[in-house]
Amino acid sequence: MPHAIWSGAISFGLVTIPIRVTAATEDHSVRFHQYHLEDQGRIRTRKYCELEEREVSAEEIGKGYEISKDTLIAVTDEDLAGLPLPTAKAIEIEAFVPYESIDPIRIGQGYFLEPDGQVANKPYTLLRQALERNSKAAVAKFAWHGRERLGLLRIKDNAIILHAMRWPDEIRSPESLAPAPVELSEDEIAKALALMDALATDDIPEDVAVDRYTEAISDLITAKEKGKEPAPAAEEEAPAGAVVDLMAALQESVQKAKASRGESGEHATVHELPKKKSAAKKPAAKKTSAKKAAAKKTTAKKTTAKKTTSKKAPPKKPRRSA
Repeated sequence: MPHAIWSGAISFGLVTIPIRVTAATEDHSVRFHQYHLEDQGRIRTRKYCELEEREVSAEEIGKGYEISKDTLIAVTDEDLAGLPLPTAKAIEIEAFVPYESIDPIRIGQGYFLEPDGQVANKPYTLLRQALERNSKAAVAKFAWHGRERLGLLRIKDNAIILHAMRWPDEIRSPESLAPAPVELSEDEIAKALALMDALATDDIPEDVAVDRYTEAISDLITAKEKGKEPAPAAEEEAPAGAVVDLMAALQESVQKAKASRGESGEHATVHELPKKKSAAKKPAAKKTSAKKAAAKKTTAKKTTAKKTTSKKAPPKKPRRSA
């Protein structure tokens, strides 16, 4: 088990639960060093004082906030530890909310909360079981690394997990990224739903939950270590440019998805959607003539031409200071 990165308590009303905090995840990425190409010497980052023109040790380095070019406000660890915040020493539970009310984009790094000592076992178990029966998440505040944070407490197996969360003003608005309005036919929506059905599973597939990039990097390093040439990358079919026929692309995608699972892709499941009253037309018979293909191509080009630049982005809000 990794070492504790913080110790304190969970404050639940008048109940105090002593806990230790450990990281809930670990990074398995391959790490690289920077080196001098000429002689393979390591390139390192050193702490350098620009006034004394020398390297300084960690004991000589402090924190400070720059008000202006010539004015620096020194802030010590004692200053931060003495802040009048209850969250500096405890994770304060503020409210309980439904899981679906939390935007996933706000959820960040996860930490395991472990009861600290025999006295913490009973209140810790009480909070865990209450969260399970309540089917809600606890919203909390805590202060780590020089700033107060918003947190989310949830249950995983028999442990309580704390997720760091972004403040509302730290989430950028996607409004300026939305494309201009376009018209979609009911058939196109039905084909998209059919593709979703073909790719639907109860859990993330095992072949998807594999970090192929890290595996490829490891194979590359192993080959070079043995003085061998790395295996050539498998040639994949280059993606096409602009999609000319959206319906044909959706249909082919459904067939490929079913074929990859050993299913027949000839007959895709299509959702029946209610037709608009104003567009009550008889379904046209299937045609494979070159004339119809050319007509679809022209229609797709017209639809593409309708797309315009997105709305002007709203002015940025000032960033939250550390």
